[in-house]
Amino acid sequence: MENMEITAFGDLYRGRRVLLTGHTGFKGSWMALWLQQLGAHVCGLALDPDTSPSHWELLGLDIEESRIDLRDLAAVHQSVGAFRPEIVFHMAAQALVRRSYRDPLDTWSTNVMGTANLLESCRGLPELQAVVVVTTDKCYHNREWLWGYREEDRLGGHDPYSASKACTEILVQSYRDSFFRPHHGPLIATARAGNVIGGGDWSEDRLLPDLLRAVSQGKALVIRSPKATRPWQHVLEPLSGYLRLGQKLLEKDASCAESWNFGPSSEGNCTVEDVLHKLRSSWDALRWEVTQEAQPHEASLLHLDSTKARHRLAWRPVWTLDEGLAYTALWNQSYLTQGKVLSLEQLNAYQSAAARARVAWCSTSPAKGEI
Repeated sequence: MENMEITAFGDLYRGRRVLLTGHTGFKGSWMALWLQQLGAHVCGLALDPDTSPSHWELLGLDIEESRIDLRDLAAVHQSVGAFRPEIVFHMAAQALVRRSYRDPLDTWSTNVMGTANLLESCRGLPELQAVVVVTTDKCYHNREWLWGYREEDRLGGHDPYSASKACTEILVQSYRDSFFRPHHGPLIATARAGNVIGGGDWSEDRLLPDLLRAVSQGKALVIRSPKATRPWQHVLEPLSGYLRLGQKLLEKDASCAESWNFGPSSEGNCTVEDVLHKLRSSWDALRWEVTQEAQPHEASLLHLDSTKARHRLAWRPVWTLDEGLAYTALWNQSYLTQGKVLSLEQLNAYQSAAARARVAWCSTSPAKGEI
């Protein structure tokens, strides 16, 4: 997009007071970067990063932040009240399935009571116009069927993480119906996405971070479920959906105060084994083997249907899965071999691709000084 300026989300976030929970995590740190680039005044609420290295620390962003536990109602109430946000993106969570088996009470208290504390602290804030609560595709009662889950399908969850996120959806619905009705408070919506990839993820028990650790140690990755199918997408894809949803809420579109899926196109629904083979085409050092040990239950088949977001939000993915995997491999290779952090460059590349694809949230105009 040479000699053209890109405007994202109608420039609606510029100067806005945006509260972002979970900003020290993988997805949250990418969201903080994007919001800062959009000109927002961002305040982050989160615990310290739980990985080293940490994408958040590598970015070195200069934003206002509070390191608090969302289960501490007094601390949350004080921080939210002091910042007085116009919009909230709630991304803080205990987001790991296998960790939820090891510590179910931590998972339940963080995901359910942490969200309740946040929403309770948002009540009565006169400046607050919108809240986007991020849950997961795993909030659905998984029947292992072949077609994608839609927003009106039954909620549920086998493992504590999935079940806690289903309960979070019910909690948000209760607050929407009880306290955040249109014309009586902020518009509140939930966003559900699947497995995300991208540079800067060092979380435990996730495919690509585990693979990265194995490569750095010169080992083969041990995988649990090579035939498990998931909706894979680059981290910037669902983030664009969250920001698009936030844009519509800030525009006071009360019809958008609902639940939304942000999943990949059908080619993004791949098995773990397929993803590994695709990655190896960009990174031939990758090796893996399959464990024979018994594992805790995890769903083997999960797809999302994002038709609603495509039609009513005019949202759609920008990068193919192959492109997302290539950018992920490039980020990790650059960091491992040269210590370079390519996050901002890749965000700019994503926005340029969005402009070329003429997606609804991205527009272009001649650069200042150009005729």
